[in-house]
Amino acid sequence: MLVLTRKLLESVVIGDDIEVFILEIRGDRVRLGIRAPRDVPVHRKEVYEEIRRSNIEAASTARVEGLDRLLEERLPAGGKGRVKGKREPSD
Repeated sequence: MLVLTRKLLESVVIGDDIEVFILEIRGDRVRLGIRAPRDVPVHRKEVYEEIRRSNIEAASTARVEGLDRLLEERLPAGGKGRVKGKREPSD
């Protein structure tokens, strides 16, 4: 981890197109300003973690629902028997 010291209204540059400014220092709180391209998402860590958790949950649910839908399409009513389109092996 790189640790830097900055004073009020100073900044840190990340790459070629992201700049983080120290806008205000009040007690144990620091107010930051972040200049970044619109296509670069910028979130507080707790918000980022919630978005990530929600995305993982949604992807997991979508996979299960997709699998359920696929099984319903491929299996006869009642979910038993052979899969449509598949042949039973011959002896």
